[in-house]
Amino acid sequence: MAGRLYLDWNATTPLRPEARAAMIAAMDLVGNPSSVHAEGRAAKALVERARAQIAQALGAEGQDVIFTSGATEAAALACAGRDLHCAAVEHDAVLAWCRPDLPVARSGRVSVADPGASALQLANSETGVVQDLPQGLAVSDLTQAFGKLPFAFNWLGCTAGLISAHKLGGPKGIGALVVRRGTEVAAQLRGGGQEMGRRAGTENLIGIAGFGAAAEAAARDLAAGVWEEVAEIRNILKSALEAAAEDVIFPGWETDETGEGAARLPNTLNVLTPGWKGETQVMRLDLAGFAVSAGSACSSGKVRASRVLRAMGYDEAQAGSAIRVSLGPGIGRDEVLRFADAYGAALRKHRARV
Repeated sequence: MAGRLYLDWNATTPLRPEARAAMIAAMDLVGNPSSVHAEGRAAKALVERARAQIAQALGAEGQDVIFTSGATEAAALACAGRDLHCAAVEHDAVLAWCRPDLPVARSGRVSVADPGASALQLANSETGVVQDLPQGLAVSDLTQAFGKLPFAFNWLGCTAGLISAHKLGGPKGIGALVVRRGTEVAAQLRGGGQEMGRRAGTENLIGIAGFGAAAEAAARDLAAGVWEEVAEIRNILKSALEAAAEDVIFPGWETDETGEGAARLPNTLNVLTPGWKGETQVMRLDLAGFAVSAGSACSSGKVRASRVLRAMGYDEAQAGSAIRVSLGPGIGRDEVLRFADAYGAALRKHRARV
């Protein structure tokens, strides 16, 4: 019997061996990075090495990377105290600080009228839709795109970006806010003055080490074309699911009123099966040995229709009948076809009962 297949990479990724090794090595460093003695300097050097690794992978400047506990804290650091617009397709961490009044097309693309007062994600975690970021954008959530898409923060034109280690093979509980040179950041955590006075608190040395190593490894994979291979497997899966269900819908693959479709992440499929609730699909597939989700991991514990799909124009029943399948490197053709077979079998059993 084949083992379980993890198809929820947009929720979190397996820890990279490079990150694991860096974290184990960091555990042996006793010094506090703020101490001036030799042990403290060694710890500080590790922090700055990781900052440089992340900046190089991201196409940013090292001193503009501010370590946080994750992208959620980075969103608070970037957005607190500002009157920002966003769309309802944003992650909850951004929606908590912004007004969701930007229009969303059927394709998932968002229109931004005032970039300097707006937040817009680069890639959506549920549909994989990639946005065209306008110059002068205030804030962009880069968490899903970092490590999967070729881009440089310095070329994007946004003032601040949110990133998270566990989306690219690093540990959970560590992220960063990256800002454009000269951007002032009002500290939300105050005290010891760490992170150049922008985020106080003793640095998470182990997490930071893992983040740096993961970012460096992710950049190598991207340059080697690993995610192009993932996109090919994703397309094979899409064709197999279409064969399994004639009425299946893939949100984010449609064209909008301009006749154009949106660019997409290489690993993501949102699969909408009319009349079959997403949470039921997740449970059935879990029992069959496959890990998928019914939406963003930060809200998947709540039984509700996808806010993202509702914003794209799908009705409540449709939005409640979707699952997200997100792939990663190393998942092959035979594995996704095995998933498609299990999906088809579960769908036939469901429809036989109704």
